[in-house]
Amino acid sequence: MTAGTAPVMGPEGPIRPAVDGAGPRPLRAVLFDFSGTLFQVASYADRIRAASQVPVPDEELEALLDGLEAGLDDPDVAAAQHARDVSAEAHRHAFLTWYASVPALAPFAGALYEQLRTPAHWLPYADARPVLEELAARGVPMGVVSDVGWDLRPTFAAHGLDGFFTAWVHSCDHATEKPDPYLFRHACGLLGVGPEETLMVGDNPAKDGGAVGAGLRAYVLPVAAGGTAPGSRRGLDAVPRLLG
Repeated sequence: MTAGTAPVMGPEGPIRPAVDGAGPRPLRAVLFDFSGTLFQVASYADRIRAASQVPVPDEELEALLDGLEAGLDDPDVAAAQHARDVSAEAHRHAFLTWYASVPALAPFAGALYEQLRTPAHWLPYADARPVLEELAARGVPMGVVSDVGWDLRPTFAAHGLDGFFTAWVHSCDHATEKPDPYLFRHACGLLGVGPEETLMVGDNPAKDGGAVGAGLRAYVLPVAAGGTAPGSRRGLDAVPRLLG
C-alpha cells in the first residue's frame, strides 16, 4: 500500500493499517441538504390558515395540530411514509395520506401539499446566504442532495440562491433515497471531485451522515435549542471552518 492510499476494509476493519503519515485529502467541495439545513418551511399553523382561506380560531388550530401529531401513529400514514422520496408520486401520496388522516384537514390536503412545492412557503436560514457567498468566493464547488419529491431549483431561484450550485440531485429523479451511496457519488461526479474531497452537510444523522458510507465526510448540524424556526440562524458558519 502506497502513501495516501485508503486501506482496504474487511468485515471487522482494515486488512492493513493506513500508512503512517497518510492523512485525509483536503476538502474541496460541499454538498448540502435542503429542508432543515439551508431552508425551513413555514409553520403548519401558518400553512393551515393559508390553505383554509378563512379565519381559524386558536383553539381549533391547536386541535388540528394535535391531529397531525396523532396521525403519525396511524398505520396507514406510517406505511405511506416508507420509501416516500423515491418518486414524485410516492412523495405526494405520503403527505396526502397524512394530511387526510385529520378529517377536518382532508378537504385542504391537496392545498397543503402544493404549499411544499411553492417557493413562498420556504425561507432560507439567516446564515445560509453568507456561508454560500463565502464558499463561492473561495471557489468551492457546491451541490444539493435532497430526499424530495419535486425540483428544488425554482425555490432556490426565488430566493436568489440557485447560482451557488452546479449539481442538483433530487432523490425522486433516481428512484432511491439517502443514504444510498449512489446519490452522494453521483453529486460528486457532477461536481468533478472525488468523494474523499467532499463534505456533506445536513441535519439527519442517518440520511446525511450516511454519506460517510460513500466515502465522503459529513457534518450533521446540531439540533438547535427551541427548534429551527424559519429565518433563524442554523449554525452553518461552521462549514467554512471545516474546509480550513
